Amino acid sequence: MGKKKKLQKTLVEKILDKEKVSYEPMTFPTQAEGDTQELVNDGSEKDGYKIYKTLVLTGNKTGPLVGMVALNKHISYKMLAKLSGNKKIGMVPLKDLVKTSGFEHGANSPVGIHSLHNYPIYFDTEADKADKIIVSAGKIGQSILVEPHDLAQAVNATFGEFAVDEPEN
Repeated sequence: MGKKKKLQKTLVEKILDKEKVSYEPMTFPTQAEGDTQELVNDGSEKDGYKIYKTLVLTGNKTGPLVGMVALNKHISYKMLAKLSGNKKIGMVPLKDLVKTSGFEHGANSPVGIHSLHNYPIYFDTEADKADKIIVSAGKIGQSILVEPHDLAQAVNATFGEFAVDEPEN
């Protein structure tokens, strides 16, 4: 029998270890989707836990900010703008994502972004009610299962209602 290859810890996992936040590493298969890598996942859950996406936005007053919503949800720009103290917010263009967040599309993590930039971070209230959530570990295909309040405390996040089922026009 060969040795099982051990995944190297990501920066995000090392930060959480230092902060003494417990988590469980998870991996997902990925595939190229245009000029980005995407998770190969048949839904928005794994092992009964919701997968959350880390969206990098910019506000007219705050500048960059981060919104965390379940994979099957969308951000209400109006609701998040109000929660974050902005009049208007919008997504950071894909071409500016690495420059703004430090991570490529599919690898953004609230932990990594907080450690690099300390942008305001917002978790939708659905995460507030969850036992555990899955978020990116800062590398495409690598995620962590973590208790949302421990994670929110580690990244100084605010919970608020801004997720919607349909995208805004």
